[in-house]
Amino acid sequence: MLVLNCSIKLQILEKMLRWSFPESLKVYGAVMNINRGNPFRQEVVVDSWPDFKAVITRPQRENVMDDLDHYTNAHAVFYKELQAYKELLENTNTINWGQIFQIQGLQDGICEVSRSLALSKQVDVKTSSFWMVTYSDPDTLPDVRCRMDPNLTVACLDISHASLLNETWSRGGNPRCQQYLANLICCFPSVCVLDDKGSPISWSLTDQFATMIHGYTLPEHRRKGYSRLVTTTLAKKLHSRGFPVQGNVLETNLPSITLLKSMNAQFLPCSFFRMIHTPFHFLAKPHL
Repeated sequence: MLVLNCSIKLQILEKMLRWSFPESLKVYGAVMNINRGNPFRQEVVVDSWPDFKAVITRPQRENVMDDLDHYTNAHAVFYKELQAYKELLENTNTINWGQIFQIQGLQDGICEVSRSLALSKQVDVKTSSFWMVTYSDPDTLPDVRCRMDPNLTVACLDISHASLLNETWSRGGNPRCQQYLANLICCFPSVCVLDDKGSPISWSLTDQFATMIHGYTLPEHRRKGYSRLVTTTLAKKLHSRGFPVQGNVLETNLPSITLLKSMNAQFLPCSFFRMIHTPFHFLAKPHL
């Protein structure tokens, strides 16, 4: 196991990951953020260098003091050889199995490995799968015209909006999520539509893996084109900074799927997997 701290090696890794799209997209997004100031304080672990067979991005150890914070304690994975990834994950220097953490990736094998290690590591694993979508050239997306009230404005999210985002996110509703969202707002691009009081009515933001997340419009403001406006604006913003434009959507979220298809989003052949790993001794705690 090696931690890549050398900036030159990290830049080389970023270029190497491009050869393995789309499976490497999650890790690629994290490495791009690391190479551009590392605002979320992440680091990269590989099984070997330069001929790596598995790579994991993780929070710097000093950045995860809360054993229950799986939002911040998130890892992206890409492997060339499944056995190499399994051996890397088993290494206690790679992952702190005493904390709740999540793993994200675009390869079926990451689910297989987590399930195979769950019992020996004394953890419960909950898996969610999504369709992964990208925009190859967001600049070709047409400018959006919507029935927008002149009192509304398009802006970036502010940290004061984190509470509303936490309340409306299916993964949220707790203080850890609210702090995580506030950190994302401070670190990465976001777009929202504000009402005349400065409160968001539609928004999307970017996570530490350079993925667009939590696209949402308040129910009373739907069917007015705001989601399309927000998505298009954020996609073009990310593209202008050199980032891949990627997102994910639940297979049952038909309104979002319809919107994405109408915007010519590319649905990738590989699924996006997110696995929450919870040590058994935390399962009985009511505040999780």
